[in-house]
Amino acid sequence: MSGKSKYNITFDDRDLDEQEECEAVEVREGDNGGRQKWGRQIEFILSSLSYAVGLGNIWRFPYLCYRNGGGAFLIPYGIMLIVCGMPLMFFELCLGQFGREGPITVWKICPLFQGIGYAMFMISFYIGCYYNVVLSWAIYYIYSSFTHTLPWTSCGEEWRSEYCKEFNSRNCSLNGGIMNVTGECIFRNMTTEEEWDTLNTTTSLLKSPAHEYFHNHVLDITDGLHDMGGLQGNIVLALMVAWIIVYLVLIKGVETFGKAVYFTATFPYLILIVLLVRAATLPGYMNGINFYLTPQWDKLFKASVWGDAAIQIFFSLSPCWGGLITLASYNKFNNNCYRDAFVVSIGNCLTSFFAGFVIFGIIGFMAHELGLPVEKVAVQGKLFSVSNYISSQSSLRIAYPKGNLAKEFSINEPEL
Repeated sequence: MSGKSKYNITFDDRDLDEQEECEAVEVREGDNGGRQKWGRQIEFILSSLSYAVGLGNIWRFPYLCYRNGGGAFLIPYGIMLIVCGMPLMFFELCLGQFGREGPITVWKICPLFQGIGYAMFMISFYIGCYYNVVLSWAIYYIYSSFTHTLPWTSCGEEWRSEYCKEFNSRNCSLNGGIMNVTGECIFRNMTTEEEWDTLNTTTSLLKSPAHEYFHNHVLDITDGLHDMGGLQGNIVLALMVAWIIVYLVLIKGVETFGKAVYFTATFPYLILIVLLVRAATLPGYMNGINFYLTPQWDKLFKASVWGDAAIQIFFSLSPCWGGLITLASYNKFNNNCYRDAFVVSIGNCLTSFFAGFVIFGIIGFMAHELGLPVEKVAVQGKLFSVSNYISSQSSLRIAYPKGNLAKEFSINEPEL
């Protein structure tokens, strides 16, 4: 149907349909008009990447890659990313962008599922609390590194135990010996079978200065629940600093948060690059890389490998925690969220893969220093503890004006 106005302007139904569609978009963009929007689209990309990329990319992925077939693990990992990770991320970005609400109120579209929103909020609340504790450790180590000699490179009188030893056992291990508690290298032909077993047991009790510093000084861990101990003033202060930083970053919503991510999303990559370049110059680096990438194709036939790949995707991308919905709710209604989901997912997985070169390069160096095979160091999971990782970083000897500030942190690998 078509017609004419008194001004002789011809129009038809298509013009009306296009006008109604534009009005519908304007109405949708006008909903929740008080909600802020990202200043630039790159701010949302960096924020989402910061949300997805975290400690799990450095802690878990390299270890899982080694445990589940090296380079072969990338196949199930990539498949799980495409089948599970990307669709979930795309769904949450769409939901947040369309509803322009947080993870609780966005479920007004289906009140039956509002409990999911409350569960998302609680998950984010608990994780935010304990992540800041880990950040407080990092802040304290940064503060402690402003010294001429790093305190965790030697056994300090205040926090050392009888098992704290500083000597290097590399030459002894290379020759098949074991270094005892006095620093003497003992060989098997020098002892009886019983004495050798006892020596093995005793040697396993020795702790590095970094281990003693972290457990006895930083955390001051007690013997058990019967001795609750007291508050660690230094860590309490560092935790307060961490929360103040969070407050300042979020004080004006996405206006300040969007500016902060230019630093927080890029600086970790700079640190990883610095560590990679330094580690690549150390002996044993390529042994660690070969150990990391050598594929074991038979592992692909194990269901546990595929399970680990799926778990790592969920753990790394962090869907269903509510964060993606919240970040996307500040987007424009017609933003290309499909593109964003693809960029963030791929960027997150590439970060995990890149971190593996750093981690296993350092493992190769540690194995060289200890005089042990790479697989023995990796199997023991030594690099996945804070104290041993700090110890390995101290050995890199990166020169700074006031101490060694490039410190990366990890924790004991959780059992799966």
